[in-house]
Amino acid sequence: MTKVRVAGFSISLDGFGAGPEQSLENPLGMRGLELHEWMFGTRMFRAMIGKDGGSDGVDNAYANRSMQGFGAFILGRNMFGPIRGPWPDESWKGWWGNNPPYHAPTFVLTHHPRDPIEMDGGTTFIFVTGGIEAALEQARLAAKDRDVKIGGGASTVRQFLRAGLIDELHFALSPVVLGQGEAIFAGIDLPALGYRVTEHRATDHATHIVLGR
Repeated sequence: MTKVRVAGFSISLDGFGAGPEQSLENPLGMRGLELHEWMFGTRMFRAMIGKDGGSDGVDNAYANRSMQGFGAFILGRNMFGPIRGPWPDESWKGWWGNNPPYHAPTFVLTHHPRDPIEMDGGTTFIFVTGGIEAALEQARLAAKDRDVKIGGGASTVRQFLRAGLIDELHFALSPVVLGQGEAIFAGIDLPALGYRVTEHRATDHATHIVLGR
């Protein structure tokens, strides 16, 4: 049965999923890259960017899980790019170049229609204007018997959480304090929504916490 999951979502000790002042130059916000240090050295990430080597072990295992088993992805508009409002043209195709890492149908939440974009490697960006339920319905159909990943950002994860639509969440709690940014748990009562910790493992670079219900 298809599950809806958040996986490999890095957060700071003070609960931020991205730093402040997100921009074209700083897509994760100021100091946002620090949240993801646990992944950058793994064998999985280095292979993703076309390099050899990298660490095995716990961080690598969670990095692999963060991209495996998914038949479709859902992203917020900000996760796809820095452009706000109506699309000025068709030139922006995401942060990732011609071959994004999704390799599956990827549904982008937006208020402004846009034709789908077929990319190299099997990724197709499909723009959904009907809200999170419409995006999830389409993603479930596209995923078939595989899972759907809510890829972020923080606002999108909060929307799906509030609606009770996420089955499992994996957070990588990084040893970083940002002070400000996008607060992932703002307005969220996880126990009231039925979530409990089902798994936790610590490494030198992060504490991995899985929540389910």
